[in-house]
Amino acid sequence: MTQRQQIIAIANQKGGVGKTTTAVNLAASLAAAERPTLLVDLDPQGNASSGVGVPPGTVEKTIYDALIGNAPLREVIRGTGIPTLDLAPATQDLTAVEYELFETTQRGTHLREILQGPDVAKYDYVIIDSPPSLGVLTLNVLVAAHRVIVPLQPEYYALEGITYLMATIDRVKASLNPELTVEGIVLTMWDPRNRLAHQVADEVNKHFRVFKSIIPRNVRLSEAPSHGLPALLYDVGSKGAQGYLSLARELIEGPAAVIEDSGSAVIEGPSA
Repeated sequence: MTQRQQIIAIANQKGGVGKTTTAVNLAASLAAAERPTLLVDLDPQGNASSGVGVPPGTVEKTIYDALIGNAPLREVIRGTGIPTLDLAPATQDLTAVEYELFETTQRGTHLREILQGPDVAKYDYVIIDSPPSLGVLTLNVLVAAHRVIVPLQPEYYALEGITYLMATIDRVKASLNPELTVEGIVLTMWDPRNRLAHQVADEVNKHFRVFKSIIPRNVRLSEAPSHGLPALLYDVGSKGAQGYLSLARELIEGPAAVIEDSGSAVIEGPSA
């Protein structure tokens, strides 16, 4: 593992908040900025895999095989349509890991051990898509990660859900991964016309670091997965693609890199 490598978990136990969309498009945007990136799909639904053009049924070996010791990670990793973006794919077989690892004494450390191996050393970023739950798979994600990014749809129930997630992160930090930190909250499915969205955003800002980059509701962003493409390959000029490019730049360079444009963040430079 290189000094500058960052392993980042995309986590939220609440479904439908743009978690997988964030994992896919942030990974693709980092790769487009010429940062070698590995996207690890740890959600049995396999949506992150299909989102970069690797649908279930097209792979022989998956992250499941690596976790249970049936294959080294190098035999699992696949290329994608972006030369600097690779994928460790998932299928529904991953569901079995919840049961196979549950009773083992080291059930939370399997992913960390895999990602500390030489097969991952060449990547600047490892982005992990976690399942919408707080089970054994998510435990493995949080133990393996350096940082957590939490996608949050600004609605009423989101605040309650984030409290449970932060409590889980604190427990993992205290017992298994003292390096773990929350990088921040990224607001997704943003509609500036929604008054409640502004109220929730204001409340979240009081308690957590919130990225300046905002991901708007965007038709092109919703369409891209059906074509097996990240948004920047489907329509780089769309507001959704630009939001994730901005998020990637903010992650790389810090909040000062972000420029606000009509209520949503955009990115400057050649990677746009």
